[in-house]
This record gives sequence, structure tokens and C-alpha cells, in this order.
Amino acid sequence: MTPAVTKKRPSSPPGLVLLGAIVGAHGLKGEVVLKVFTEAPEGVAAYGPLQSEDGRVTVEIEALRPLKNGHAARLKDVRDRAAAEALKGVGLYVPRAALGEPDEEDEFYHTDLVGLAVEQEGKGRLGFVKAVHNFGAGDLLEIALEGRRQTVLLPFTREAVPVVDIKGRRLVAAPPLGLWDRPGKPDDGDDVAEEKGSTG
Repeated sequence: MTPAVTKKRPSSPPGLVLLGAIVGAHGLKGEVVLKVFTEAPEGVAAYGPLQSEDGRVTVEIEALRPLKNGHAARLKDVRDRAAAEALKGVGLYVPRAALGEPDEEDEFYHTDLVGLAVEQEGKGRLGFVKAVHNFGAGDLLEIALEGRRQTVLLPFTREAVPVVDIKGRRLVAAPPLGLWDRPGKPDDGDDVAEEKGSTG
């Protein structure tokens, strides 16, 4: 399973999808260095104006060109290096509604997965998806387990997550043996250390 539109990136807040992040200034004429999270780099500019997570900053990409370690972007109304440097660290988001539905049946936007109830066949609800991460070896669901203070990471593969029901706001997990202390629903009050899954 892979996320549609966006590739390896941090999780987005509910209702927003992260398409890029400004990581610095480039040159003296106001260009910024942009880290792009869309499958095709030009996709970052395909949805019109982009906003920061808190909505206080709105930018519009006028031009985009590749650099060795990212992309240089010219932004509307940003015309000098000082203005570009002031935007360093700003994530660029679009509302989830602007993206439509994924093209493939087994593709999902990360923001759609966050908050889904996590169930195990015959065991009932285990918890919910707190976040989606990717450390370079595939997507991992961070699961907040009921009765636990710490979370666990579940590989987001067809084997480990055989059912994803976005409309029903739930998914069914088939966790690798030992991911939670024992098969089935954890006991209330147990506290296990965070474990990192592997996509294998």
C-alpha cells in the first residue's frame, strides 16, 4: 500500500495534506528552496495557493526548477532574499478536499488514515491510528493502543493491514506476532515499550 499523490513525508494535521516545505532561500531575488513531497515535482503547484499549517501564511508558486538537493521556487510577491529567508521552515499544505479521491484502490492519503479505529479480527477495537510515518523503509502506522501509555508502529502492508475502510473510519490489523505483548487485545493498564515494525 502506498499513499496517493504524496511520497515519503511527515504526517499532516487532520484535514490538510502536506505537499512541500520551504527549507531555505536561493539566490538574491527571492527564490526559496523547496522540499517537494508530491510524486511528480510539478504537482506541488497544481492545486493553487498553498497555506501554512496555522493558515497564517499563504503562498503561490509561479515557477519551479530542479536543484541538486531539492527545487528552487519563485513565489508570488516574494522578491528578495530577506523575504525568502523569513519563510524558512514553513510547511505548505492544501485542504484534503482539494485532492479528490486516490486513483488506485489500495492507495490512501496519510491524512485519511489518521484517526481510524484499529480493530483485530475476533478481538474488537485495539486503539486508533495516531500518525503515519516513513523512515525510508515503507509506511508505518503509529497505533495508540487502548490502555497503553505508549504507542506501537505497525507496518502498513497488505499482510499487516488487510482491511482499510475509510468510509467506515476503521481498519483491521493482523499484527506480527509479538508486536503487542500477546495475540489479541492488550490488557488494560499494561505498558509496553514502543516497537518499530518492518515492511519486510
